[in-house]
Amino acid sequence: MRELMMGVEGLALLRTATTGDDDFVAARVDSLRRLAGERGAGKPLTELSPSDGYAVWAERYDTLPNFVIAAEEPAVAAILDGLPPGRALDAACGTGRHAARLSALGHRVTGVDQSPEMLAKAVAKVPGAHFETGTLDRLPGPGQAYDLVVCGLALAHVAELGPAIGELRRVLAPGGRLVITDPHPFMTLLQGPAMFVRPDGGLGFVPYHVHLAADYLTAFAAHGLTVRSCREPLFAGPLPPGGYEERIADAAMAAWKDIPAAIVWDLEAR
Repeated sequence: MRELMMGVEGLALLRTATTGDDDFVAARVDSLRRLAGERGAGKPLTELSPSDGYAVWAERYDTLPNFVIAAEEPAVAAILDGLPPGRALDAACGTGRHAARLSALGHRVTGVDQSPEMLAKAVAKVPGAHFETGTLDRLPGPGQAYDLVVCGLALAHVAELGPAIGELRRVLAPGGRLVITDPHPFMTLLQGPAMFVRPDGGLGFVPYHVHLAADYLTAFAAHGLTVRSCREPLFAGPLPPGGYEERIADAAMAAWKDIPAAIVWDLEAR
């Protein structure tokens, strides 16, 4: 944990060294000195696969504040609220947060996820929807089955965008809409993986793959998708509870200030 906190303090110092208040800059330097002198490993940090990680995370996923979700959901809502009801797929639906909104808007909703633990939460949350197990590179169901597909914060777990984008396009009817969100590549490069507090109090993380805007655009073009808009909502908090950033909240807020937290693509199938 010490190294992670030092990284955030260093980023905050880098971003404020020439423009920040002298006392704030001095506090960052003092904190770095203090952290450098600390001993002990702190909370254990464990890398988990997506299947293992979300199995552990599922129980608390909807109860812990998440600054990427806080930035992403209003941007998605602005797109979805303007679309007519139809056949909708929530791909990599997790606990069903987007499925719930789609259902409330009158869509006939199917949700797909690889995690039985996350799906169990989705089933309880959206009883009127249909849920089944599947992965982004092999979605269940026939081609052109949906008027609208939403894939939220999942493609960062995929090493290659092409196959997953191809599957999302396969199940989308011509003229249909595809809404894709991910942690913003700026944030992924700077902050690293999806991290969460495990039930034992330690920290777990699921690795991310960095996909730049050009990578998305290349995959979209290869699979007949036209970009209608791209939104990049900025970080606005909250800091993850129980993690290392709460100990250095002033530095963390300065480090992430005005950095895009999520990227939201609104696409149309040709």
